[in-house]
Amino acid sequence: MALSATTSYAEDETIKVGVLHSLSGTMAISETTLKDTMLMLIEEQNKKGGLLGKKLEPVVVDPASNWPLFAEKTRELLSQEEVDAIFGCWTSVSRKSVLPVVEELNGLLFYPVQYEGEESSRNVFYTGAAPNQQAIPAVDYLMNDMEVKRWVLAGTDYVYPRTTNKILEAYLKSKGVAESDIMINYTPFGHSDWQNIVADIKRFGSQGKKTAVVSTINGDANVPFYRELGNQGISAEDIPVVAFSVGEEELSGIDTKPLVGHMAAWNYFMSVETDVNDTFIDQWLKFIGDDKRVTNDPMEAHYIGFNMWVKAVEKAGTTDVDAVIDAIVGVEVPNLTGGSSKMLPNHHITKPVLIGEIQEDGQFLTVWETEDLVAGDAWSDYLEGSKDLKSDWPSMNCGNYNTATKKCVGATAE
Repeated sequence: MALSATTSYAEDETIKVGVLHSLSGTMAISETTLKDTMLMLIEEQNKKGGLLGKKLEPVVVDPASNWPLFAEKTRELLSQEEVDAIFGCWTSVSRKSVLPVVEELNGLLFYPVQYEGEESSRNVFYTGAAPNQQAIPAVDYLMNDMEVKRWVLAGTDYVYPRTTNKILEAYLKSKGVAESDIMINYTPFGHSDWQNIVADIKRFGSQGKKTAVVSTINGDANVPFYRELGNQGISAEDIPVVAFSVGEEELSGIDTKPLVGHMAAWNYFMSVETDVNDTFIDQWLKFIGDDKRVTNDPMEAHYIGFNMWVKAVEKAGTTDVDAVIDAIVGVEVPNLTGGSSKMLPNHHITKPVLIGEIQEDGQFLTVWETEDLVAGDAWSDYLEGSKDLKSDWPSMNCGNYNTATKKCVGATAE
């Protein structure tokens, strides 16, 4: 009788997984696909028998591109729904809103998007690229392979573009680039009138020096930005753009003909030819029921993060947050580019870096990639307040240990 009751309980009980992505508002263009990706991954895991003998149950909420609402929805997921892990956020401002809540309630957040670094939390696992896994290699490529001399740093006005551009400005100056050869511009979320800004970029690039745009423009503002480049006849040969927030999903809503040759720096492209990627794409198209849909880099980051969480739970034998945090460092799982990614002591992962050129079909042709995997760095080597900081949770229980003062100065930098 007791065995029967136990068996019945195990069948009824589920492991809840929070899915925290904007399904409305300016970021829905990017985040809705990540919600669908998580539903697919959970469904695939359940087909394999679930986890620890239990079914996974997704709990989906819509923070609606409203940054304070991200915090409220996180509290709801952890306190009311009692989810065992959360996969979510896109913008850094949404992650910053969530951070104190997951730390207070000892939750787990897997964050799948490239970001500015300058943060390390015991409760967050950063599966997207840090600046040294995207921004710095992209600038090196433009500088060394394309001989770019003038730089337009164009971004949406929030923490990720501002901090990334602060790092890039310091990096460019360390390489001898004059301040007069760096133009920095910020626009609000959802910005639509690009005529004057693109005209300014065109003028800046007409001074006889090879000029490039490094774009941290986020969300649906990318559509009119790229359209205006085409309207003003700015080709990739004239002023190439390398984007950090434009992938296959964003290009699917744009006429790509004027954009051929412009670039993006990511750690994954749909066009990568590997068996594991072919399988992932097939699963995605079958799940979503539309053979015109695409895959992209943050989807791969969720694939990696989810599989790391599953492996860590299996290793720990429990979904208990503290046990999973202890178990996950050192966990290695396949990525979609043919190698594997490992969770590091700083809660970042190893990734390859790829630069791709936009093709007419909205896909990317890889034109450059790193020879080896790059380990994500939580703290930039090019910012005064960060270059002495080290993150090591297992051995130091510290996200920002100052190697000069030999002190831990807290979990995150202000």
